[in-house]
Amino acid sequence: MKTGSCLCGDVRFELRGPLDGVIACHCTQCRKQTGHHWASTHTADADLHMVSDRSLKWYRSSGEAQRGFCGRCGSSLFWKRDGQAVTSICAGSIDGPTGLRIAGHIFVADKGDYYSIGDPAGPDEYRKDAY
Repeated sequence: MKTGSCLCGDVRFELRGPLDGVIACHCTQCRKQTGHHWASTHTADADLHMVSDRSLKWYRSSGEAQRGFCGRCGSSLFWKRDGQAVTSICAGSIDGPTGLRIAGHIFVADKGDYYSIGDPAGPDEYRKDAY
């Protein structure tokens, strides 16, 4: 089991199941939300347990997905596609060493012009239709 939270601690959660490798999303929406790119793992909804969600807010970012964040400190936390039984979890919100690694990049054609993708996962688009 892993735990995680927002910056202020108002939103806390437990991840009780296996986690996939981290996917880095470089789409415009993710860059606008985070200020760089979104890096997340995901878990089955049944394995995501909210310990405290008192300031958790959801923003409908498109016709098919919403984004969860802390309404107090503004931390980006979750991404959820409608009708799916999985939730993406911002990798940086998970406490302590995670043991996770970048598994791939998506929407690299939309990446910012101020950085290069150079980690071992490589610069190729990966799983464009990922969760």
